[in-house]
Amino acid sequence: MNPDSGRAASPPTGRVESFDARSGLALVVAFGIVSLFADMTYEGMRSVVGPFLATLGASALVVGLVAGTGELVSYALRLATGAWADRSGWYWPITLAGYVLQMAAVPLLALAQHWPAAAALIVLERVGKATRNPARNAMLARAGDHIGHGWAFGLHELLDQIGALAGPLIAAAVLARHHQYRLAFAWLAVPALITLVLVFGMFLRYPRAGRIAHPPAGAATHATGYGRAFWFYCAGAALVAFGFADYALVSYHFAEAGTVPAAWIPIFYALAMAAAGLGSAGIGKLFDRRGLAVLLPAIGVTAASAPLVFLGDRGPALAGTLLWGLGLGVHEATMSAAVAHLVPAHRRAGAYGLFMALFGMSWFAGSALLGALYGVSINAVTAVAVAAQLLALPLIGIAARGWRR
Repeated sequence: MNPDSGRAASPPTGRVESFDARSGLALVVAFGIVSLFADMTYEGMRSVVGPFLATLGASALVVGLVAGTGELVSYALRLATGAWADRSGWYWPITLAGYVLQMAAVPLLALAQHWPAAAALIVLERVGKATRNPARNAMLARAGDHIGHGWAFGLHELLDQIGALAGPLIAAAVLARHHQYRLAFAWLAVPALITLVLVFGMFLRYPRAGRIAHPPAGAATHATGYGRAFWFYCAGAALVAFGFADYALVSYHFAEAGTVPAAWIPIFYALAMAAAGLGSAGIGKLFDRRGLAVLLPAIGVTAASAPLVFLGDRGPALAGTLLWGLGLGVHEATMSAAVAHLVPAHRRAGAYGLFMALFGMSWFAGSALLGALYGVSINAVTAVAVAAQLLALPLIGIAARGWRR
């Protein structure tokens, strides 16, 4: 079968046509542009969905539960979608289905008349992201084999964060002019449609990206599992996520403590997104030269964000927010690049699904604990956040030694 046919089939065995450095970079940039418009769509939605639910009669508890459920589903479902992609070899069909589901859910919010319907669409958007991410990351990792995984995921994250910055600004501009949440969601249909046109165009241009070779049936191979270094790495990353406070709690603290004026809180978030994008590209390049060891100082630096944002005044709060954004960029880019080094190519989608499921569930559990502790002691919030991330350092160190071997 021609590996460029793009037809869904059983996982190919043996040699599959590969990329070179030029075509690999082109694929990464193309996926980055798709992610730019996708993030513009769903981050624009997420920036205003809380107050929109309130206008439909949802309580603060409901808003929190909807957001938390969406994130939990998004990460946990990746266990199944990643394994499905590896077993079936349908990397492109699964990626396309996820994008269609996600991009359709956002503008449909303009039609929601009651909060349960809106909540269902919010969770459905997260289901779409969970469906596409492991398969897409496996294809990105394939391009990264030729240009460096750190650079591939870092560059992709940089373009991704441009959209994450632009989307909330679009929503804010529509609200400032028209004062209608529904109209903001309707306007987000434009980047959603552009996303779908671009990703289907990519499928036609790069069908071979979804053709990942599997070992022939019955062939002897030592690369059938994830390995010890991968599991230590997952454990370390889960601790990092557990201590990584969500921006919802950070912004809540800014408003409650009066450290940051209300009008500046979204601007702080925009600056954090800029730090995430720039930091991910820079540390991605460094990762390709130094390996997993670069995560050790990066985790130490981002652990400092908690005391700055929770215990400092406006200046330290800004510094802490920038470090928070830098940490987010590291998580989204370098940590994804590392998975590609620790597992065989034909197991990457499943490994991404497993890794992100553990990461997301740990983040969810940590956010819940930090939120509960906030009403008791801000010092306790800071101590738990810092301790969890510092405890990750020896585990990441063990994984780094295994990566070098």
